[in-house]
Amino acid sequence: MQQQQTTLELQTQTIGLYEVTADIADWVYETGIENGLLTLMAQHTSASLTIQENADPAVQPDLIDALDRLAPMNPKLYRHIAEGADDMPAHIKSALTNVSLSIPVQERRMRLGTWQGVFLIEHRQAPHTRRIACHLLGDF
Repeated sequence: MQQQQTTLELQTQTIGLYEVTADIADWVYETGIENGLLTLMAQHTSASLTIQENADPAVQPDLIDALDRLAPMNPKLYRHIAEGADDMPAHIKSALTNVSLSIPVQERRMRLGTWQGVFLIEHRQAPHTRRIACHLLGDF
């Protein structure tokens, strides 16, 4: 077994889904690992990861709207408001989604379905630099 690690860094602008499929796919291919398991982890408590449809762009705002209904940006609902009205809802949304993903790799490619993409979900309104730790374990 061999392993490779890297950190993917991206800039977000505001709340939304940011597709990182191509960047991760390029790195997986470049490692030379043929078959294995890819683990991704968002290194944040107010951003998360998801595997979601990447064909219809209407899916993304619908997901954001649904998360907003589950954890509205209303400071009267929360004790933790020192970092702004969007911070505690961001923590809740991150807890409800995924901060880590496991994806099988076969023939140097992620085994995603036809319409699946990997997204970082930014739960905060302000721009942020976000990091995704990537770890691939497998055989050459």
